[in-house]
Amino acid sequence: MGEDERLAAVVALAQGMAAAHSSREAWRAAAAGACRALGGNFAALSVWERELGRLRVLVNVGERSAGEVEFPDDEAYPVHQFPEIAEFLHERWAQGGEPNAWVETAEGPAAGGSAGYVHQRVAALRRRGRGCCVVAPIVLNGRAWGELYVARPAGAPVFERGDADFATVLAAVVAAGIAQAERLEEVRRLAYTDALTGLANRRAVDGRLDEAVERHRRDGVVVSLVVCDLNGLKRVNDTRGHAVGDRLLERFGSVLSLCGAMLPGALAARLGGDEFCLLAVGPSADAVVKAADELCRRAAELELGEGVACGVASTDDPIGPVHSARRLFRLADAAQYQAKARRATRPVVAGREGPDDAVVRMADEPVGEMATPERRRFRGRP
Repeated sequence: MGEDERLAAVVALAQGMAAAHSSREAWRAAAAGACRALGGNFAALSVWERELGRLRVLVNVGERSAGEVEFPDDEAYPVHQFPEIAEFLHERWAQGGEPNAWVETAEGPAAGGSAGYVHQRVAALRRRGRGCCVVAPIVLNGRAWGELYVARPAGAPVFERGDADFATVLAAVVAAGIAQAERLEEVRRLAYTDALTGLANRRAVDGRLDEAVERHRRDGVVVSLVVCDLNGLKRVNDTRGHAVGDRLLERFGSVLSLCGAMLPGALAARLGGDEFCLLAVGPSADAVVKAADELCRRAAELELGEGVACGVASTDDPIGPVHSARRLFRLADAAQYQAKARRATRPVVAGREGPDDAVVRMADEPVGEMATPERRRFRGRP
């Protein structure tokens, strides 16, 4: 491969990673781009999990052998089997060397190899019908992050020293792409996370609820929403300060998360102010009401605050057709308002008899007139 071709391969690799919308896509683009650039038939990207002392494979691309999957759940190897990752980087590179790539063949170390090591990779090459590989350490933020591995089949030309040098360049491009992908993941995470409690925020609920209701309309999946107001927050803020009020919100957020764990896949969220919710897709209405009941019980036991007002609406109950996320939210919110007005210590459930033997209304008219300005601000949907 000439210099112009290699430059084009580097640009293609960088562009592929830049276009990725998730870390997984970035990993795949990195491995696939490096595989093409080096003329391999297989490539893998692995991360060094220091706390577990292992290299965990993130992605395998190209001609995979038996047992290799694109995104493995549990393909990992003890680092002591590949000491060059830890020892090379921490002993040689730390002393002023460079994190250069090396080549290994089914016969043992080759150009750029590290003599003196008994490589498990040699046996793996033979077992999987590969003739050689080039391994490039990936360094991110000044630390060993993992490795890029590209292989060729048995009988193909063996990687040379120039290939190892080129792999070192590719690994640097991959490191930059991974850093960008991780930053974007963090930005996305923060965009959908409540900073104080660590729960999901309103934006995350809106997106998930829209998807859930669409699944309900298409497949009949049960969708349930628990909306609750934490009682007494204003009193705590006024008498003990906002720092104590924040602590109450955090503690209730932990209780909500704990009760949400009773419902597989449920999303626990803070909608804003003192308003929280649980969104469950799949579990029965009875299971959701049970979790909401436990939430009320645990909230009443918090040292601060005055319990919680909790309303539930589920497509599993007789609430009429639910064609939009807005309708389900209105019903859950109306039930929550009734719980607050009655000072109910247990959930009020739309479509079921409440504490006062009254059924939460099913009307389609807006419920804004029943809510405070603050509640309308957090509930409003176009």
